[in-house]
Amino acid sequence: MSAIDAPVLHERDRTPSIDDEKKEDVFAADVDLAVAEGDLEAVEEDIRAAQADAEKLTYEDARLLVQEIVDEYQLDPNFPPHVMESAVRFLQDPTLKDDAAQYRKVFAEIKLAASFLRDNSPYPEVRAVVSNTDDPSIAVSTLRSWIIGLILACGGAACNQFFSPRQPGIFLSVYTAQVLAYPLGTLWARFVPNWFSLPIPFSGGKRLNLNPGPFTQKEHMLITVMANVSYSSGGLYTGDIYIIQKLPRFFNQAWATNFGYQATTSLSVQLLGYGIAGITRRFLVYPASCIWPANLGTIALNRAFHRDSNVPANGWKISRLGFFAWAFLGMFLYFWFPNMIFPALSVFSWMTWISPNNVNLAAICGTQLGLGVNPFPTLDWNWMFLSDPIITPLFSNMNQYIGAWMVVPITAAIWFSNSFNTGYLGITSNRVFDNTGQPYNVSLIVTAEGLFNETAFKEYSPAYLGASNLVVYIMFFALYTATISYAFLYHRHEIARGFRSLAHREGNEGKDIHNRLMQAYPEAPEWWYLIILLIAIALGLIGLLAYPTNTNVSSLFFGIAVSVIFVVPVGIITAVANTQVTLNVLAEFVGGAAYPGNYLAMLFFKTYGVITCSQAVSFASDLKLGHYTKIPPRVMFAAQTVATVASTFVSIAIVNWQMTGVQDLCAVDQPEKFTCPGINTFFTAAVLWGTIGPKRIFGIGALYNPVLYAFLVGLLLPLPVYFYVRRNPRSWARYIHVPAIIYGGVSGGSPYNLSYYTPIIYTALFFNFYVRRRYLAWWSKYAYILTTAFSVGIAISAIFQFIVDDQSNGFPAWWGNTVTGDGCDGGGPDGFGCPHLAIPAEGFFHPGPGEF
Repeated sequence: MSAIDAPVLHERDRTPSIDDEKKEDVFAADVDLAVAEGDLEAVEEDIRAAQADAEKLTYEDARLLVQEIVDEYQLDPNFPPHVMESAVRFLQDPTLKDDAAQYRKVFAEIKLAASFLRDNSPYPEVRAVVSNTDDPSIAVSTLRSWIIGLILACGGAACNQFFSPRQPGIFLSVYTAQVLAYPLGTLWARFVPNWFSLPIPFSGGKRLNLNPGPFTQKEHMLITVMANVSYSSGGLYTGDIYIIQKLPRFFNQAWATNFGYQATTSLSVQLLGYGIAGITRRFLVYPASCIWPANLGTIALNRAFHRDSNVPANGWKISRLGFFAWAFLGMFLYFWFPNMIFPALSVFSWMTWISPNNVNLAAICGTQLGLGVNPFPTLDWNWMFLSDPIITPLFSNMNQYIGAWMVVPITAAIWFSNSFNTGYLGITSNRVFDNTGQPYNVSLIVTAEGLFNETAFKEYSPAYLGASNLVVYIMFFALYTATISYAFLYHRHEIARGFRSLAHREGNEGKDIHNRLMQAYPEAPEWWYLIILLIAIALGLIGLLAYPTNTNVSSLFFGIAVSVIFVVPVGIITAVANTQVTLNVLAEFVGGAAYPGNYLAMLFFKTYGVITCSQAVSFASDLKLGHYTKIPPRVMFAAQTVATVASTFVSIAIVNWQMTGVQDLCAVDQPEKFTCPGINTFFTAAVLWGTIGPKRIFGIGALYNPVLYAFLVGLLLPLPVYFYVRRNPRSWARYIHVPAIIYGGVSGGSPYNLSYYTPIIYTALFFNFYVRRRYLAWWSKYAYILTTAFSVGIAISAIFQFIVDDQSNGFPAWWGNTVTGDGCDGGGPDGFGCPHLAIPAEGFFHPGPGEF
């Protein structure tokens, strides 16, 4: 993050008050290493590595470096605050020179900081796991890495797609692929003979060997990048479209199983995201401020397998790999308790157990169907999936927690006052209801062709949202405009630099150490990504025009336009705060208005607008992963493209098998639990937004029209914070991140609540405030390994439990696994929570049939 329009601090016209050479001679005596470690948030070995270079810096060199630091990072909430305070004081404080000894001390510390940050990342999180050196001779694009990478990418796509309609779902994370890749790679290196090699085209005589030698860290990371293409998505998004088109219980359109239709539309969506990601590298990959915190756990695990020097950390001598093994085993065993044996440990709604049928108590304190005001809501690490408490920056988690708290009184006030008829519904259900308090029966308002039936709609009911679900829509509307506003105010200079470098065809040159290291590798030119984009657009046009979609091609181009507008702001916020803004609601709102009565056109607009943006951000994250680990850009391009195409075809095959081979797919009583909760929600949204349309829900005169003011509120919210911080750049207000606050309100609403954030903030404060400040060496060595090991332990344990549960028909019933289903927080009389008000005696609340 740059200094934007903060006060510019210059020292160009000032002359040092004491002899600079004398200050340099006593440099070592003037720097307290313990203090420097705390200020820079760096371990001793990194400080000493920078000390020799710092002693060589002249006053002018140091001053220029310090000025660059201030200009670039003055308002960056991730930048070490003590370094910035010293830098600002050095440049701005005119009284500092009055005390020669103090000035000499500050100058020595500033030289050390400037030298350190010139040759290392300014962010402790990055330094903890990413090396500031590189060896271009390390093997990366080998026959071994490609074969293993494709196997894991296709295997992950098959597994995640297969389990995606199941409730509860089982999803493999990229960490699982990392763990599997290491033994596969090392076994290959040990046992596979080097019988032959293959020539590499256009490489000047280089060859691919069957066994190139030891399994390298870069090979491992390339495999991880290929696998992440399928592991990060949790299933093919267009697969949901095909299922609701094909199955008789939805729209019963048998032509949706046509392979050409599926292949063209699916590849179009996947490749569009990749093409856009490549073009946005200058905005989302090259800037040092784009940290991409989610990548750091992946790199930490990779480092544990390959580069564990095992330097003791605050007295702990266990290696990273050993620590990972023990943490993994502990979580693997423990997760059996909250997930199967004793679920009350996970849904620890102890406050509502006191009086299970107390409606108001459940509404406020319930952890399942209430607002989650519970100081101790869980003893389950997996409960904290909304935001990783260790990897996500502390400032971001704090902002999200504030947002989650903000929606509590707003939601409660709406519900208790029965605004918008919310009192007749459960407070946090994310379903859509009719005027009898039951889930909206969309089949009553559509024709056999899936088109809207106006007469049937007026004879049935308007669509109603619960209080928390309504607040989520309000927060979403505010989030979209706040994202644009925040990106313009805080990041417009970085964005402008990106456009300038794009116009001048510049590469990844820059002062950041990782940009300098990557200059050793040929860049993947923009036109490669443009070709991918053109191919994706062509495939999309074929899919929409060659088959009976009844969809205007504008849904493709309009969706891409929405994605292009939001990809950089959304990507920057994700890269800085680990908070990814989803465009689902915006796409449903705009798509429904643009294509009223046509659910499929709305869905394709949503797919091209939402998923293209989401895929682009995900691919950009992977490009940063390759950037950090020094994988050649052209190798990254080839690996991501091939893995994307291969995993897409695997996912299509699994979807088609599910539609024909799984009995009663998506039925509520499906025996293998393939009840399709996400697909059912997807279908409901398709009808509500694509068939009823947002005009009848949010238009002029409609019930929810007033909530549209949230768009304006969101646009204006970042302004007062920005202008205050501009005047007071060192104040605590620089940690206020408006999109993260609103995102906390979105995530902390229906169907989740405050209880999902409370354990996150406890854990985040412990590790990223207390441990990081008191035991920095331990935090640097083990923190990311800990959260990674827990994630893998939960994933593997869940798979084992799935097998055991299916074979034993469930764990024997006892209080610990039945109490969570009792009372209002357990579901209430109809499974959607207890309403505040009873349905009137006439059987519905108004407006009734013919009254709207």
